[in-house]
Amino acid sequence: MKGGFVYILSNKPDGVLYIGVTTDLATRIEQHRLGKVSSFTKTYNCHRPVWFEWFDDLNDAQRFERRMKKWNREWKVTRIEDRNPTWDDLTSTIPHII
Repeated sequence: MKGGFVYILSNKPDGVLYIGVTTDLATRIEQHRLGKVSSFTKTYNCHRPVWFEWFDDLNDAQRFERRMKKWNREWKVTRIEDRNPTWDDLTSTIPHII
């Protein structure tokens, strides 16, 4: 079974949040920036990855994404700020899976 990433995009620090799941995070971020995958991210200009986590099993990633989408905003913000307190754009830290 192939693994996957759960990720959060934002338009600015403490801004609009988008949660997604993918097997190739670098490609998916590029797709979001080009407006190819989500009308939500295109509408709200959510292109900054501010949090991501790798799961060895894609099914686990998908289950976690579904749970996370039900969380209240405060829990999501806490998750982001535990690792990225200044809401930096994490694009340069995204691993490229080959």
